[in-house]
Amino acid sequence: MRHQLCLNLWSEIFDNIQFDKWVLEGVAQPIKPSLKLYKEVQKLGFKIFLLTGRTENKRKITIDNLIMAGFENWDRLILRGEEDHGKTAVAFKSDKRKEIMEEGFRIIGNLGDQWSDLIGSHVSVRSFKLSNPMYFIS
Repeated sequence: MRHQLCLNLWSEIFDNIQFDKWVLEGVAQPIKPSLKLYKEVQKLGFKIFLLTGRTENKRKITIDNLIMAGFENWDRLILRGEEDHGKTAVAFKSDKRKEIMEEGFRIIGNLGDQWSDLIGSHVSVRSFKLSNPMYFIS
């Protein structure tokens, strides 16, 4: 007989107003294994594209926070522009991955803490889902 264990993580539905306030503080700490992986991928010579649902008006604070957390020398940071307003996270990220592929890149790996980071169209060869006990994007 096989048994399954289901855990109910008391995640909250994503609250963009509270999240934006937190983003503007610029104090996000790195997830240590993610930072280690980031540095290893850099050493291997892969191009690194950071794709986030944050809006363009948060570019400077996002860059400052990334550098403070140890994430440096990425190839491109992609944020939501005006033309992306109203798109779901899945649609926005699918569109941006499509643009990256149309430039001739092949997306080998994709790491994200939300399913919306990983699903949709123009997905990577391999996807890696991180847990996020704080919130989920529905």
